Amino acid sequence: MSGGVDSSVAACLLAEQGYDIIGITMKTWDYDLAGLGKSSNKETGCCSLESINDARSVAVSRGFLHYTIDFRDDFGDAVIDYFKSEYLHGRTPNPCVMCNTKVKWDSLLQRAELLGADYIATGHYARVRYEDGRYKLSKGRDQNKDQSYVLWGISQRALAKTLFPLSELTKPDVRDLARKFGLKVADKGESYEICFIPDNDYERFLKETVPNLERDVHGGKILDRQGNELGEHRGYPFYTIGQRKGLGITTPEPVYVTEIHYETNTIVVGRDEDLMHRELTANQVNWIAIADLREPLQCTAKIRYKDTPARCTVFPTENPTVAKILFDEPKRAITPGQAVVFYHGDDVLGGGFIESVSKKPSA
Repeated sequence: MSGGVDSSVAACLLAEQGYDIIGITMKTWDYDLAGLGKSSNKETGCCSLESINDARSVAVSRGFLHYTIDFRDDFGDAVIDYFKSEYLHGRTPNPCVMCNTKVKWDSLLQRAELLGADYIATGHYARVRYEDGRYKLSKGRDQNKDQSYVLWGISQRALAKTLFPLSELTKPDVRDLARKFGLKVADKGESYEICFIPDNDYERFLKETVPNLERDVHGGKILDRQGNELGEHRGYPFYTIGQRKGLGITTPEPVYVTEIHYETNTIVVGRDEDLMHRELTANQVNWIAIADLREPLQCTAKIRYKDTPARCTVFPTENPTVAKILFDEPKRAITPGQAVVFYHGDDVLGGGFIESVSKKPSA
């Protein structure tokens, strides 16, 4: 229970259906980790005192137990350290995927079982069902709020113990139910920023939490695709693939970041068409709808949360956790570190992290 409207309504629905509920609020970070002083006016998100109190008030109003549990060590190892490491290796991380996989559906499940719970339930907009000998994950009814993209890493064991009470609801439905239940969070706003960077300034976060980072990476070269030097950058971790603004160079035509090389502290820029590619390699692949991939699979895939699924073929490799993906049509700004998620209709087939992009020009 984050203290938001979604998890609050999910808890109320389960209580109404007769489940014996234990509310858990996860304390995942504090201001020391976030690099923010306690005087900051950005005390928002799931770990603020206000959010913890909001979650507790829902539990009190419905008469079930509520605990705030310290997950800071788990979260620090699995999410924050990963987040920093990815940027330091020239990739763009997806902390929500890692949090869901390693913390909410790993660490939390372990705590839930210690409390004697049979299931964990969240306010995610997604569906889970058992079919053909496997637990299947699919998009929620509300396509505008669907969160299946960030859930592809969940194991079969964890899906077997998962409930999504909001699976058939839309966001307006959820707010209406919150009002019906008399919850003060009924009109609470959405939280879009990374929870441990409440000011949404990841560059500041990296500079304040990685010792000597700004000194070590400042002044690297900006190169064009022919290797010509165009200027200096402020540090390779502070750029992402497809970025156009804030490059600090003047060119005859618009240019975009097309490559990031952490080993040499250089970034490469090119034209918009240089961002178009059809092929990528994914690692840490987790299959949900199938046990493993033994032959090429035609499906659709998304390369970012707000992406439109595009037709592709997924090819197996000798390593079962690595796959090659070939899109029917070129995709723009395929970004190492982000997730690629495979779909068949509304069902999530599986997903993985983008490791590399083919440098061959798209046909």
